[in-house]
Amino acid sequence: MKILITGIAGLLGSRLSDWLIENTDNTIIGVDDLSGGYIDNIHKDVEFYKFDLSENGLLERLFQNRKPEIVYHFAAYAAEGLSPFMRSFNYKNNLISTAKVINACINYDVKRLVFTSSMAVYGHGLENKSPFDENDLLNPIDPYGIAKMACEKDIQIAGEQHGLDWCIIRPHNVYGEKQNIWDKYRNVLGIWMFQHMNNEPMSIYGEGTQTRAFTYIGDCLKPFYKAGIDDRASKEIINLGGNKFYSIKEANNILRMVIGEGTTQYKEARHEVKDAYPTWEKSVKLLDYEFKTDLEEGLTKMWRWAQSQSNKTIKFWESYEVEKGIYDFWKK
Repeated sequence: MKILITGIAGLLGSRLSDWLIENTDNTIIGVDDLSGGYIDNIHKDVEFYKFDLSENGLLERLFQNRKPEIVYHFAAYAAEGLSPFMRSFNYKNNLISTAKVINACINYDVKRLVFTSSMAVYGHGLENKSPFDENDLLNPIDPYGIAKMACEKDIQIAGEQHGLDWCIIRPHNVYGEKQNIWDKYRNVLGIWMFQHMNNEPMSIYGEGTQTRAFTYIGDCLKPFYKAGIDDRASKEIINLGGNKFYSIKEANNILRMVIGEGTTQYKEARHEVKDAYPTWEKSVKLLDYEFKTDLEEGLTKMWRWAQSQSNKTIKFWESYEVEKGIYDFWKK
């Protein structure tokens, strides 16, 4: 079977492709523009194509020539906090690109499209209460969450009108080896590791009482695969995240314990959801998800990997679409 993974140079795409190559006999095709991932993340046995999904004609030709049967659409720039200052880029990168993937899946009779959405679609949640359940009303608080919500709706409409089979996964704070730790706008655990390795204090925005359920990537790989092939997952929306949540301050304490040192610096609060963690029962029922790796163990594995990496240049936007209200820590 031919499986296409978009965003294959990122955390989810690269690690899933590694798992598929090691555990199945499928042909893995990968697409990435390398704007947020790295080519050395990509397994040597992946049939790799470098291009931007939003560019006209390139994705269409790939589908025409290679005819993938299952598509995992992981490509996205998941800097949720940055999205209010980069609206056009956010919608082009997350919404327009997804529309092109949906079109190709319909036109070339893909058996199933698996789309990674986000906890951002829930916003503050039902009456500001967590955990977030798949049946909750969606009320995102930023352009990134809006884009992901729109993609979800479009995929469901494609299923109703064109017969496209789909599964929507809402992963939550996934971390681990091959994560981009050189991007200062996303991936808090990776940001902290980069800061410490460069002799900087680890940044916490606000008081650090925000709660999140961190999820180790290794626990997600087999469930991701099942989202693409298991009948139970057909046309289902499924939260995928750890069943234990931590405050940001607690997570920082655990990482500093794993490292054995480190300092923390508190900065101005951001516009973000206070408590964001999901229900998990549906992922167990439909994808056989198992929460095997607690935060300390997962961070130990990720920190060991991070220390082995060459120090890449940190991503920094030269300009923003909206400068008004930009946080001090992102100002040039």
